[in-house]
Amino acid sequence: MTDTTTIQNRDATMNQTTTVRQEAIARAVGQFDDGTFEAVMRRRIAIPSASRLPEHKPDLWRYLTDELQPHFVRMGFSTRLLEDDAAPGPFLLAERIEDPAFLTILQYGHGDVVAGLDGKWAEGLAPFAMTERESKWYGRGTADNKGQHSINMAAIEAVLATRGKLGFNLKYLIEMGEESGSPGLDTICQRHRDLLKADVLIASDGPRLALHQPTIFLGARGGLSFHMEVNAREDFQHSGNWGGLLANPGIELCHAITELVSRTGRIKVPEMTPGHIPENVRTALAHCHIEPDVGDPAIEEWWGEPGLSAEEKVFAWSSFEVMEMECGNLAQPLYAIPPRARARMQLRFPVQVDYMAVVPAVRRVLKEAGYDRVTVTDPSDAIFPASRLDPDDPWVKRVAASIEATTGRPPAILPNLGGSLPNNIFSDGLGLPTVWIPHSYPGCLQHAANEHLPVSIIREGLAIMAGLYHDLGQPDA
Repeated sequence: MTDTTTIQNRDATMNQTTTVRQEAIARAVGQFDDGTFEAVMRRRIAIPSASRLPEHKPDLWRYLTDELQPHFVRMGFSTRLLEDDAAPGPFLLAERIEDPAFLTILQYGHGDVVAGLDGKWAEGLAPFAMTERESKWYGRGTADNKGQHSINMAAIEAVLATRGKLGFNLKYLIEMGEESGSPGLDTICQRHRDLLKADVLIASDGPRLALHQPTIFLGARGGLSFHMEVNAREDFQHSGNWGGLLANPGIELCHAITELVSRTGRIKVPEMTPGHIPENVRTALAHCHIEPDVGDPAIEEWWGEPGLSAEEKVFAWSSFEVMEMECGNLAQPLYAIPPRARARMQLRFPVQVDYMAVVPAVRRVLKEAGYDRVTVTDPSDAIFPASRLDPDDPWVKRVAASIEATTGRPPAILPNLGGSLPNNIFSDGLGLPTVWIPHSYPGCLQHAANEHLPVSIIREGLAIMAGLYHDLGQPDA
C-alpha cells in the first residue's frame, strides 16, 4: 500500500512540473508582449537573403553569422557552418548536447527567402522593413521561414531561462537555399549523418490547416514539373492564307492535355495518382476541415477527383496543373498561325505514386492517342519526392498531446502537407520520424507581395513550442 508521504511527494512533483511548464510558456509569450521578439524579427526581416538572386549571396552568410549563430551561442549551443558547392549559401548546425543518454531532437528551418518584389506591395509596406498593420506583421520571411524558426528559438530560450536545461539534446539545422530547391541539402545530410543522428525530426514550415487551428503534418506531397511542346514549323503563317491548311500547335497542345486530365480536373493517367487512400489517412482527414479565410477563393467542389472530400483531394490525392502556357504573342498579335506551343505542367502527389514512372506514362498515353508531334521533356526543376509518417506513430500522439495541453484543443493532424518540402531527406535519407508544427496559415501570401504573419499565430506558436520543449525534457532534468 502506498504510504501518505509517497503520495504527497508525487503530488508535489507533479505540481512543480506544472508550474515550471506554465512559467516557461509565460516567458515565451512574454518575449512577444515586451517587444523583445519584435526587435529580433525586425533585424532578421531587414536582411534581404533571397537565395535565387546572386547579388544577395553575402546576405545568406550574414543571416547566419550576424543573427542566428550569436543567438544559438547565447543559449549554450555549439555552432558550425557547413558548405556544399551545389548550395547557394551555407548551412548552420547548432548543437546542445546535455547528456548522451537523453532524447535527441533534430530541428530544421531555412533563412533564405524569395525575391522581395519591391514596388508591388501595398502602400506603406516594403519587403525588407517589417510593418505591423491590423494585427499582422508584414515582411518577406515573416511566414516563410524566418518567423517560424525564430518562434522556435525564442521558445527554446524561454525553457532554458525557466529550467536551466532542456532535458534533451537538440540539433538545429538551418539552410539558406530552400527557396532554390534545397540544392546540397541531401548531400550535407548524407555527408554528416553522424552529426545529424537523432530520434525524431520536429520542424516548422508551411501553413496550418486554418488561421485558428493548431496543426501538425507528417510529411509532404511530392512535386515535379515537365514541359509539353508542339513545334510544328519555323515561322508564323498568315491565318487568312493558311488557316484551315496548317495545324495549329496551340489547339494540338490543348487537346493533348485533355488526354491526361478531364475538363473537371480528374487525372486520367493511373500512374499519376495513388490509386487509393489508406484507411488511417482517411480517418485522420475526417477530423480536418479546410476553411477558406476572408479574401480566399471559394472552394470549387466540382473540380478534382470525384467522390473525395476537399481534404482528401489536397492531402491524400494527386493534383495536376497547367502552370504556364505560351502560344503566339498576346501583347503584340500577328494574326498569324503560331509555329509552336509550350506548357509547363506540374504534378503534386502523395507517397504511393512512383514519380519516376510519371513522364514515361504521359508519353505512352499521348503516343497511344496519336499525338506524335507532342514532345514531353524530362523534368528540369527540382523534384521533391513525397513522404509521410504513419498517422498512428507514437510521435504523432506525443506531440499532439502536448499541443492540446497548451491550447486546450487537439491539433489538426494532416498526414502530409499539400505542398512540397524536402522532408524525404530526413524521413528516407536519415530514417527519422518527421513531425512538422507550422506557424503560418494559408492566407499568409508567402512568395507573393504582402507576405505576413498574424500576431495571434506568433503568440500561440510561442506557447505551443515552449510547452512542447518542456514536455520533451527529462522530468528530473
